[in-house]
Amino acid sequence: MSLISFIKEVGAKLHGASEDKPAAPEILKQEVAKQGLPADKIDVAVNGNTVTVTGSATSTEEAEKIALTVGNSIGVSQVANNITVEKPTPGAKMYTVQKGDNLSKIAEAQYGKGKANEYHRIFSANKPMLKSPDLIYPGQVLRIPPLT
Repeated sequence: MSLISFIKEVGAKLHGASEDKPAAPEILKQEVAKQGLPADKIDVAVNGNTVTVTGSATSTEEAEKIALTVGNSIGVSQVANNITVEKPTPGAKMYTVQKGDNLSKIAEAQYGKGKANEYHRIFSANKPMLKSPDLIYPGQVLRIPPLT
């Protein structure tokens, strides 16, 4: 189980959500499906500002993307990712976007000096949630895959 923190005032504005409360579990599952992720293999529970996701995923990446999809929505401050993974691999780092960040700056900070061009790895690791490498916002949580 991993617990991922989010800024509850930042993220997708889903039906029925506010800064004080997340969207209903069925709305969060619809958002997961909208991102092309297997919503039929998970269960979502909301308790206050914490969302718990259980079920199964084929990969660690898929499980992390599901958790980020529900977490990067208004009203969510934490996601308890209890998804069982069929083929576990080392997990990615999670990074909260700061004001003034762009993917190149994040890549250089996470991967080291001279690695700004590795931004494409971060972009790819966050698809389909990210539609463009230029469309990130402060408070958004991103997956930072290992540089291998």
